[in-house]
Amino acid sequence: MPRPASDASLLSLARALELSTATVSNAFNRPERVGAATLARILAEADRIGYAGPDPAARQLRRGRADAVGLVLTDELPFAFEDHAAVGFLAGVAQACEESGRSLVMLPSGTSSAGGGGSSAGGSVPSLGTVAIDGVIVYSVGDREPLLAAAKARRLPIVVVDQPHADPAWDWVGIDDRAVGFAVGEHLARLGHRRVGVVAPRLSRQRRNGPVMAGDVPDYAVLRSRIAGLREGLARSGSGGRARDAELLEIPVEERTISGERGGAAGFEALMVRHPALTAVFCLSDELALGALGRAAEMGIDVPGRVSIVGVDDIERAGPAGLTTIEQPLQAKGAVAGRLLMARIDERLSGGRPGPAQAKTLPTTLHVRTSTGPPAG
Repeated sequence: MPRPASDASLLSLARALELSTATVSNAFNRPERVGAATLARILAEADRIGYAGPDPAARQLRRGRADAVGLVLTDELPFAFEDHAAVGFLAGVAQACEESGRSLVMLPSGTSSAGGGGSSAGGSVPSLGTVAIDGVIVYSVGDREPLLAAAKARRLPIVVVDQPHADPAWDWVGIDDRAVGFAVGEHLARLGHRRVGVVAPRLSRQRRNGPVMAGDVPDYAVLRSRIAGLREGLARSGSGGRARDAELLEIPVEERTISGERGGAAGFEALMVRHPALTAVFCLSDELALGALGRAAEMGIDVPGRVSIVGVDDIERAGPAGLTTIEQPLQAKGAVAGRLLMARIDERLSGGRPGPAQAKTLPTTLHVRTSTGPPAG
């Protein structure tokens, strides 16, 4: 019967076979350097005593590198595979990792993952302080995200994507979210819309659903910027750019913890029930907007005759749904962030002096489709 793996080691295996530790090590790491008969003896004895080979993590750390990077997500891990915008971004990061020969370790954001384990969903997750990585990409987290401090404490290269916004301490990749909101507001203003509401994902670390009260300040810079840009775009007339009256500056915002289609449907319905005079709704993601389109059909609300709906991201299903939206280069964003981090890691491993932090702003495009039109009357 094989002994437990904890009792076995490369040294004990070498002694049992009366071979050098170098020969046994080569059997696992460079088998082409070991004769066929010797290799067979080593592997057979390793199987008998329950030795699985040298610990790759320990070997990497002895070399002073892990050949892996961390990706801190804005929410629980399933978000990365359920949200189409996150899937596109993740594909870009994976592409950069493949190009550099590094692995990817995914971590959800939250105080628990910065410290001793656990997650907002109640499960156990690795701590950033214990994961073997050479650098970290932080994807769309709040201003007070503890993982940023944890990454800084480890002196890891950091690339922040989307939010928090650019800071001298780290590289940043994202889009101009204020310009995104402005483009939507300007488009709706030119169509003649004066009463516009917003359906937003969670605005803070607190999980809640309902209307956003006056004085509530979102923890997430992207959401703050998009709403502020919308207000600025709406405050200009379609022709002369003159400021409009204060009436349209009162933009009702409905917040939903679940940011997918289910949240968009519920948020849209609540918004229209509370504010039936609205003629347009800006959803801060396409997932929310597609949910709003579906719920509008269920409620018998004509789009765009009764209400116009706009999204952000231009995911694959946005075009066939006729959704007016802002396109952002999701996969390119992930690839740019990944390559920037790989360059920083290589810079560090070579002992070079790090250059100044970079901020890379990627382009966006407004696609006008059938979900927007002039307000009735």
